[in-house]
Amino acid sequence: MNFLKVLKKFVIDSQLYVSLMGTLFAVFFMEEQNTFRFPTMFLIFITYFSGYLYTKYQNTKHFYKIFIINIVAGIASAVLIIFNHNEIRLIKWFVIVVLGLLYNSFFLENYIRKIPFLKVFYVGLVWALVNCWLTLPEFNLPIFLISFFFITALVLPFDIRDMKSDTVETFPKLIGVQNTKYIAYLLVFVSCILSVFYLKIQFAVYFFLTTVLAFILIYFSENKRSDSYFSFWVESCSGLPFLFWIIYLYLKF
Repeated sequence: MNFLKVLKKFVIDSQLYVSLMGTLFAVFFMEEQNTFRFPTMFLIFITYFSGYLYTKYQNTKHFYKIFIINIVAGIASAVLIIFNHNEIRLIKWFVIVVLGLLYNSFFLENYIRKIPFLKVFYVGLVWALVNCWLTLPEFNLPIFLISFFFITALVLPFDIRDMKSDTVETFPKLIGVQNTKYIAYLLVFVSCILSVFYLKIQFAVYFFLTTVLAFILIYFSENKRSDSYFSFWVESCSGLPFLFWIIYLYLKF
């Protein structure tokens, strides 16, 4: 039990886990497109990690430390891009960082997270841009849509978790938990169908297996469930396509 508490504190609560899952989700599409590079993977992880730290700690006494980490992370990201990519990639990265700041920043009077119903779609948008634009030479619409619908669906269970504490209107508060689940099912289904048509067959299979587990986790999402159900199990869905790919490689060799 103590081990689980330590794991939750230093891996999940520290934002390491969500950053890793986001990175693995991007790596999955990079592998599908044959564009994988380690500098890009490190860039994505650093961007996610610094962004989630900023979001979580900006209104706490630790913010000045986090701000220093953000500056170091920004410099490291810029160096990675300059020495391994080109100025276009730098512009793409900067746009995504700005979008992240617009999502939740204390110095803005009205940021995205305060706007009712927009949060789920905005998170899906940013993650999708990382997968279809930052990592690829050109914008890839199918990967954008697959990522956008899937991540938006995964954010909805978190709204179910937070429905009693959220200060803005969310789907569970407006239409109820069950109807919110129906929306999530539909979004996952659409992303799955798109993957069948646009991803290479073996990657479509990995994504299909992921959507099956996503359906199950959405089905059992309830406000009374522990935080780890969402912050670990639901969050893990982002990394499952990559995990299935790794399992395939292991069995193959």
